[in-house]
Amino acid sequence: MFRSGQFVAEHLEDPRSAQVQPNGVDLTLGGVFEQVSTGRIERGDKTIGDRRELDPDADDCYRLSPGGYVVQYADRIHIPEDHVGFLYPRSSLLRNSCMLDTAVWDAGYEGRGEGLLEVFHEVELERGARIAQLVLARADHVGEYDGSYQGEGLAGE
Repeated sequence: MFRSGQFVAEHLEDPRSAQVQPNGVDLTLGGVFEQVSTGRIERGDKTIGDRRELDPDADDCYRLSPGGYVVQYADRIHIPEDHVGFLYPRSSLLRNSCMLDTAVWDAGYEGRGEGLLEVFHEVELERGARIAQLVLARADHVGEYDGSYQGEGLAGE
C-alpha cells in the first residue's frame, strides 16, 4: 500500500508545502554533475567514476545540452522501517524531453540521493526546482539498508 504525501513529508527534512503532493513529495534539484572517468560494476564491488560538478549561471540555473548527468537532490530523506521508496520524474521534466532514472530506495536509507538525468533536448533547470516525486510503500523486509551510499550527500552536516 502506498502512503500519503503527508506521510512521506514526515520523512524529509523541512519540505516546503508546495513539495507535498497527494501521493508523495517532490524532491528538488541540489546539484548537477558530469561523469569524467570510467566507472566499474563488478560481481562483488563497484567503482564510481570521478565527477565534475557543474556550476549554475548567475540566475542559479543549469543550462544543459543533450546527454547524461548525475543529479543530486537537495532534500534530506530517510526511508522508514517497513517501507520502500520509489522515485519518479515529474511530468514537467518529461514534457521537456528529459528522463530521470532511479533505483529502489531501501528501508533505513538516509541521505540526499542521486539520479541519472537524461536530457534529449536543451533544457534549463533552476537549482531548487522540483524534478522528481518520492513515494513510499509498506514493504516486508529483513534488515535495513547499510550499504556504501548510507549518509549520501550529508558530509559536514
